[in-house]
Amino acid sequence: MSPTNTHSAPLTVAGTVHFDRAGRGARKVLRLGPAPAEPEPGRVPRVARLMALAIRFDRLLRDRDVADQAALARLGHVTRARVSQIMSLLHLAPDIQEAVLFLAKVETGRAPLLLRDLLPIAATPDWKAQRALWRKLASRPDRDAE
Repeated sequence: MSPTNTHSAPLTVAGTVHFDRAGRGARKVLRLGPAPAEPEPGRVPRVARLMALAIRFDRLLRDRDVADQAALARLGHVTRARVSQIMSLLHLAPDIQEAVLFLAKVETGRAPLLLRDLLPIAATPDWKAQRALWRKLASRPDRDAE
């Protein structure tokens, strides 16, 4: 017995698909739906990532998910001094913290603002003095801090 074709018209399936890479092996995978939008060019400045990390560390400590900064250092495979350095960003005035978090992305070259630029400001206990130092840093011609 030979199989017979019961469909007289060809079958057409319509949909949107895209190829994606899965994992580090760069294996191509067919995904349903449109391709995701391309990310904006540039990268988030390192100091902004460190500010976000300091806020995350603070939340972990407040929620008692980690015992202390030494435990954070062990988990992050860094020294306790480095954790203290990152956590010192929490001493910045809230508006400066916000400005650091929302720094413009770096398109090429080095970031305009470095951690070593912010540490002296964070070491100043008076927020009014911090704001004056921040304005001075932001107005430097080689920096684009705000």
